[in-house]
Amino acid sequence: METIKNYGNEKIHHLNPEGETLSPNGNEVENLQVLGIVEAVKDENEAIVKLLQENEWIIDAEFNVAEFICYEIV
Repeated sequence: METIKNYGNEKIHHLNPEGETLSPNGNEVENLQVLGIVEAVKDENEAIVKLLQENEWIIDAEFNVAEFICYEIV
């Protein structure tokens, strides 16, 4: 997980590198997926907890929380 500084009322985007998609020519391509956005958290741990509480499907889909990448959008 990446550490982010200056948490506050900004939006925190959670990305996951476990994604794949099909290109227009039919090839499989690895990509990042935006799993969710949370606001008004104190730190990265709180951001992840809030994301999982608000989006239970993430656990059901068996995403690896340790792979999450958090970005603060200011």
